Amino acid sequence: MLGTRRNKHSNLILGFLFFLFCLVSIHAQEEQQPSIALVSYIKTLEERFNVKFSYINEDLEGLTIDAQKKPESLEDILSYIQEQFQIQYKKLNDRYYTLIKNSHVDLCGMVLDNFASNTIPGATVEILGTNRALITDDDGKFSIQDVPKDASIRIRYLGFLTQNMSVAEFLGLGECPKILMTPHMEQLNEVIVYQFLTTGIIKEKDASITLNTAEFGILPGQIEPDILQTVQALPGIKSIDETVSDINVRGGTNDQNLVLWNGIKMYQSGHFFGLISAFNPYLTDQVTIYKNGTPAAYGDGVSGVIQMETSNKIAEQWKGGAGFNLISGDFYTEVPLSDKLGIQFAARRSATDFLNSPTYNQFFDRAFQDSEITDQNNNSVDDEIQRKEDFFFYDFSGKILYNINDDHQLRFSAIHIKNNLKYAENNITDRETNISLLKQDNLSVGGQLQSQWNNRFSSHLNMYYSRYNLDAQNVFGNQVQQLFQQNEVIENAVKLNTDYQLTDQFNWNNGYQYIETGITNVTVLNEPDFNSKVKGVVRIHAPYTQFDYHSPENTFIAKVGARFNFIENLNTFKELLIEPRVNLNVKLANYLRVEVLGEFKSQTTNQVVDLEQNFLGIEKRRWILSNDSSLPVTKSKQGSVGMNYEKNHFYVGLEGFYKQVDGISTSTQGFQNQYQFSGEIGSYDVKGIEFLVNKKGENYSTWLSYAYNKNDYTFDSIVPQNFPNNLDIRHTLTFAGTYTYNNLKLSIGLNYRTGKPFTEPMDGDQGLDTDYTPSRINFKSPNSSRLPEYFRADASAIYSFRLSPRINANAGLSVLNVTNRKNTLNRYYRVNDEDEIETVDNVSLGLTPNLSFRINF
Repeated sequence: MLGTRRNKHSNLILGFLFFLFCLVSIHAQEEQQPSIALVSYIKTLEERFNVKFSYINEDLEGLTIDAQKKPESLEDILSYIQEQFQIQYKKLNDRYYTLIKNSHVDLCGMVLDNFASNTIPGATVEILGTNRALITDDDGKFSIQDVPKDASIRIRYLGFLTQNMSVAEFLGLGECPKILMTPHMEQLNEVIVYQFLTTGIIKEKDASITLNTAEFGILPGQIEPDILQTVQALPGIKSIDETVSDINVRGGTNDQNLVLWNGIKMYQSGHFFGLISAFNPYLTDQVTIYKNGTPAAYGDGVSGVIQMETSNKIAEQWKGGAGFNLISGDFYTEVPLSDKLGIQFAARRSATDFLNSPTYNQFFDRAFQDSEITDQNNNSVDDEIQRKEDFFFYDFSGKILYNINDDHQLRFSAIHIKNNLKYAENNITDRETNISLLKQDNLSVGGQLQSQWNNRFSSHLNMYYSRYNLDAQNVFGNQVQQLFQQNEVIENAVKLNTDYQLTDQFNWNNGYQYIETGITNVTVLNEPDFNSKVKGVVRIHAPYTQFDYHSPENTFIAKVGARFNFIENLNTFKELLIEPRVNLNVKLANYLRVEVLGEFKSQTTNQVVDLEQNFLGIEKRRWILSNDSSLPVTKSKQGSVGMNYEKNHFYVGLEGFYKQVDGISTSTQGFQNQYQFSGEIGSYDVKGIEFLVNKKGENYSTWLSYAYNKNDYTFDSIVPQNFPNNLDIRHTLTFAGTYTYNNLKLSIGLNYRTGKPFTEPMDGDQGLDTDYTPSRINFKSPNSSRLPEYFRADASAIYSFRLSPRINANAGLSVLNVTNRKNTLNRYYRVNDEDEIETVDNVSLGLTPNLSFRINF
């Protein structure tokens, strides 16, 4: 009996536990599944409220409703259904209702990161298949009306994975749901760049220098980011005559630089005879400079490469700016016409023909009256001279940006540069009037097509037309003698570049370039009668290839390639040149890397220099073509080894190089001695060291740079055969610093260099040979003397402020040559009308102030 009772009690306990388990399970199921199908819920409403609903089953299929959160009254329930599912209801009478699914709905939501803690303002919300899109507000919220129910939604933001969903899926998330975005995680390679001097100047891993004009800070003597003035702050790049149109890269002449604007070769780069850059810095987005290790895609320049690119993206909103200084005024703008179409435009015009400012007077003296003349007894020659000038310049540039689709982008660019001068010089002492007219004009247009064919293969097609024209007319001796000169360059080019990503570490770059350059030189002289017209055309076919490699940890980076130049002068010669290029970067230790660079390069265009005697103190240059007789193809070889160290914003760079250039002529080197017009063919070689140390803090930067160059000519037909180059500046030293305090930027710098070589006449009576008519100067050994050392101090300040919520402004003040030191830039000799040797010294800018004011919006 006891056993029976125990069994009964056990059964009762087990049954009771089973009953509790069932209740808990039922309750848990109700908790876990509070939602029921909307069709089933509608049927319960019909029974509960004794009504009938008319609807199409397909409109309600797949929709569920939270049964626990339903309102109590029928009207409230139907309003809830309408708001939740965009299904309209209509009461026909007390018993019958209709339910109709809307074809369009209103949507709203909030975009957050995947932790639902940070809103994402500025995220793009697109309705696919339509042209409708918007961005989220400052709180990450958005709302959009009348959206087709069969449409899809795309939500995207930089740094997050793009979300795509149908409208039905979106509605299923609830009323104004929170959309969580997942961050886009990507393993990045080590970034190997060195930021130095001022903001916006970066040394890249391939040894090139990048200037980002939008982030540019301040440099001594600059209140605006003049591109060709800025590059001269870099070690190894200087202008011995203080101009932007005569930039010397590692001892080379300016015509040996390849200057590109949006992929178009430029044959004119300066205003005011080289004192001002001709390229608007506010529309220029990025500048890249190569001194060695140039990629195989670049040819036609044996010295440096300066590549300028305007912004290649359509602006998100209209923006622009305008400003003026004591020389000129300019403006620029970027206008998005649609998501696929945008335009850029910039223009500048000088005020020199109606504003006589202190800056203009100093520039004018530098260009026209920079000569101090002494006779053979070292006495100053001071003729009473009246001068009158009519001078102005302008430039404008524009770009049309059209995105065919996400993978193909079309760009059209144009630039026009103009210089115009009329200059009269009346020598009251000699009762003689000389008149000079000079016009320089550069017009270039081009088109580019950038295509991304798949994840690994892309191409870039560039076509352009460029025309440069120089017209000069000189009237001497009260119109007794007249000289007319014209120089015209016309260049057409087609360049195709392709990139193929072989693996994550290997990239293969290939391309082909066709360049046709025609140059015409005309000279007409009435006394004595002389008429010359020389025209030539050179065509270049240049395929190239290059392999790029970087190790997984970027301990080793390499770019190795070659360019194959087939050069054809239609009148004289054909030549095939193979030009290897090497660029290696190796990590030796933490914070320390070594780079090894090498290149072979060539060029077929050079500039002949018509010197001061012909044009009232203004140096005039004319482009000519290689012809394999009087001027061969110019070729260069260069190698360098460098070291870069950076830690805690302390940078040290050291580089040694050797460069050899063959195929130069005395007529292209600016000789002003017995070999000025001889046209001898030779070479030069440069051995040099460049050093830079830079320390940057939160609001300051200070640097010291030093360059040593030994630059020597070799001419087999000149005695002696070896002598210093006209650009042989042995020592160059720069010390400068910048400081930022709130909205004020300050900068000061000191520049020192040893004097350039020049050639003196023989001593005493041996200096003048009167057996010729006119008499000739007997010179000593070429470049056996040197000018005094050069020293200049510059300073600048810029203050930024806000005029309105959308308009920013800045005002700037700069002073060039703060100490007003008179530096001799060049010295040459000439014979005057009294058969005496005169010494002519070209002097530098004096103390030159400048003011600027700009607005940006």
